[in-house]
Formats: sequence, C-alpha cells, structure tokens
Amino acid sequence: MIQTIGAYIERHRLLDKSGAPVIVGLSGGADSVALLTALVRLGYNCIAAHCNFYLRGDESDRDESFAFSVASGLDVPFRKVFFSTLNYAFEFHLSTEMAARELRYNWFEELRLREGAQAIAVGHHRDDNAETLLINLTRGTGIRGLRGMLPRNGHVVRPLLCTNRRYIREWLKAERQDYVEDGSNLSGEYMRNRIRLHVMPMLERINPSASENLARTAEHLGEAEQIYLAVMAEARKTVMAHPERLDVEALMRFPAPATVLYELLRPLNFSRHRADDIFKSIDKPGRKFYSSTHRIVTARDHLVATPLGAASQPEHIIEHREAVVYCGPYTFFLTNIIRSDLPAIPAERNIACLDADRLSYPLCLRHPQPGDRFVPLGMQGSRKLSDFFVSLRYDAADKENAWLLCSADGNIAWVAGERIDHRYRITRSTERVLRLERRREDS
Repeated sequence: MIQTIGAYIERHRLLDKSGAPVIVGLSGGADSVALLTALVRLGYNCIAAHCNFYLRGDESDRDESFAFSVASGLDVPFRKVFFSTLNYAFEFHLSTEMAARELRYNWFEELRLREGAQAIAVGHHRDDNAETLLINLTRGTGIRGLRGMLPRNGHVVRPLLCTNRRYIREWLKAERQDYVEDGSNLSGEYMRNRIRLHVMPMLERINPSASENLARTAEHLGEAEQIYLAVMAEARKTVMAHPERLDVEALMRFPAPATVLYELLRPLNFSRHRADDIFKSIDKPGRKFYSSTHRIVTARDHLVATPLGAASQPEHIIEHREAVVYCGPYTFFLTNIIRSDLPAIPAERNIACLDADRLSYPLCLRHPQPGDRFVPLGMQGSRKLSDFFVSLRYDAADKENAWLLCSADGNIAWVAGERIDHRYRITRSTERVLRLERRREDS
C-alpha cells in the first residue's frame, strides 16, 4: 500500500520532499494512523495535529492520548488543540458536525502558516469519496458535488483516495499497528453514517465493486468538471463582456444555455430555481427578478444585472454653471458659453445646448419617475415621458437607466441622449448657452 500511496502523491503532485513539513490530521482512527505512518515511511517531514472536540467524554481524552503515542512512536512532532464545539455550534447556528469541521480546518490552516508547512494531509479514502457522492446526489447537487473530494483542494491534500477502508485496516493489521474506533461512527445521527452502515452494504450486495465504481465515477466527473469550468469561463467572457449586461444571443449559442445562465448568475446569489425562471422569461422584456443582492431585468436582447439599490441612484444636484458630474457609467460635462461663441448647434445626440437664462438653479440629474412629462423639441403640448420612451422602443432597463437633466422648477430640460425640452431651446434672444455633453466611461 505504501507504494500505491507514493505513486498517487507523485501522479497528482500533492507533496514534495523539499523539507517543508506536512501537517497531518491525526485523530487516532485507522485512516489517520495509516496516513501518518505511510507519509513518514515515504520520507516526508510530518507534524501530527490532533483536535479534541470534547464531544465524547472520556473517549475524547483516550483518542488524544493514543494519537500522542502514535506520533511519539514515529518520532513526529505532536500538536494538539481543545475546542468547545457545542458552544461554537450554538453561537454560529451550525450542526455539531459542521462546527467540528470548521474548527478543525481553521486550526489546521493556522498551524500550516505557523509551521511554514507545504500542505495539510487528511485521511479521506476511496470509500469516503463514494459516500460523499451518494450524499450529494441525494441533495440534488450539480457536477461540483458529484465529483466528490479532490486529491487537492487548496492546501488540503488527500493521499489515501487511491485506497479504501478494507485495505487500510488489513495493512494496519499486517503491520501490527493499533488504532482507536470512534464510537460516533456507529451513530445513526449523521447522514454519512447511515450511508456507510446501510446504503453501501446494500449496494455492495448488488455489485461487490460498487464502492470502487462510485469513487471512479467521482474521479471522472472531477476531470469533466475541468472541461465544464473552461466552458463557463469562455461563457463569462462572451456573454458578459459588460459586467452588468448579459448578451442573450451569445448565451443561446452555448449548449445547455439554461445551465450556463445559472452558472453566470450563481455569483450574484441567484438559485438554480430562480435562474430557470429567468431563462423562461428571457424573451419577455420588462420582467424583474431578485436575489438577496442583485436584480435582473429582462430586455429585448439582453439581461441587465444591477446590485440592489444601484438602480435607484441618488439625484445629482448641480449648484454651479460649470460642472463635471459622474453618473456611472456616464460622465456629464456642463459648460457655459456666450451665444456669439457658438456658431452652430451640434447635431450629436450626446450633446445638448440650452438657453442658460431659462434654467433655474440648482439643476438636478436623476432617473425617470412615474408621471414625468416634458415638451419634446418642436412640439407645443407636453407628453408623457413613458410614451416618449415607447416611441423610441426603450425596454424596461433602458427606461430605468435613462438620465434626465431637470431645472429647479422641476421641469425636464433634457432627456439625455435623446431630446431637449422645447421651452429651453436656443432662440434669437438667447444670450448665454449651457452646453451639456454626455460621455460613456468605456468610450
């Protein structure tokens, strides 16, 4: 078994013999004892790390004492820590099992940094991986859960994934190496124990190689996940070329676009169920969906993602006749000009020229509000801004992201990028001009 573990470490480049130590989790159970013994025999510089969670009374102290004796017998430095696990679980609203896991790995990482260790080795084996796959399968996980445990996850390595529980115990018996049994492993309180004690034996009666086949399947899915992640990285680059805009046409070119959409929205805290709802409404402009942190608005050919609160940005008050105003993703430049210095009114849609003396200060840059009206240039009567947007074929996202320059009397003087209000046009009597320019930050 030593040679098998050594080859597995080399194949996955889990450890090196550079001299930097390896933190080895040593509970005193068969798996951790076998792991520490194998790594020492393979020539790695090890530090044994034992956690006493004070969950099993005298048995917890027995395990600590035994782990110390194993480390001493292998001439390995021994580090230990005590945890008030139940208090931690209560404080952070965790199960006892999850609390112990967090405490253990947090301390392992602290120890790794303190000792200058290259990695943290833990004793998970092939059967553990098969059980993990089944547990995650019952929870309805995606490909990440079905891949099981990886040989390396950050600084945590699992050199025993190449072997199983039976081989480990047979090897320890042949080596006449004792180990302790954790009484909680026989408890039906934990799902993993129920899988181990009831489900796996049933599967192995159907197929004696069930555990090995499940672990192999998890390994294959781990490799498939690398391809999956590469496709998702390409999708993120293609579909989300702009960080707050998802290109629907680009999305639909990918296989399984609903799954791609979920992966793109998952960092924005959208569940799979909510992502599926969004996908079903992808061709229905104006629909809004919310996660705990973001909002998605469907448009004609894209989705707009904005952090909650970002869509209702505060008004920008302009006290002075010369100003630069940042209204992401736009910047507005306001300049006062003598009429005689303006030989012609620019025809560009992002530039507007208004009669400065007809404006009342302070000015305000804001987003549209229900009931907004203005008098489009060339018209006599007022018009609902919402109707004006419909004529421009604005979708819901375009409407919400539009900017309006308003006079202090509340009148809209310019619908930025589209039309000025007729009442603020330049006439023969105009003496001073307010020139406005809107520039997009990425232009």
